Amino acid sequence: MNKEQAVERLNMHAFVHEDLEHEKVRDGFLGMLRPYQGRLIDENFHELMEILDVLAEELEKDPLDREIVSRLWSICQYARAWAIEPNGMLRRNELISDEELGKMAEWIDMLSYAVATLLEGGGREEAFWGYKEYLNEQERIRKKNQS
Repeated sequence: MNKEQAVERLNMHAFVHEDLEHEKVRDGFLGMLRPYQGRLIDENFHELMEILDVLAEELEKDPLDREIVSRLWSICQYARAWAIEPNGMLRRNELISDEELGKMAEWIDMLSYAVATLLEGGGREEAFWGYKEYLNEQERIRKKNQS
């Protein structure tokens, strides 16, 4: 994925793409929450982290691309407001399970930490450390469940 593709995908996940009927917009990171279909789509989170990796240099240089920062901020803000906050639409209406709630909270924490670290000039290794640990843990769980 190149920078242009990453920006387009980021717009889709942030629900600001010009084609709001596009499947990736409807089922993207924010799209999957409105309306909530009862499950989080893991691939959306992984794609967001891939997008962030592609755009990492953009977050470490001056001047910053306000649109990129705005999209990332919006994804974290709206996902937290809609899914995690007690008065958010998913919790208030008892649409999200405790397991999915925990997963979303973990995803937002990893994404926001990576963004903050890149903005502070902390580098990719530190920015993606938590995500790499998460992937390793998911792999351990998968292997354990197979045996």
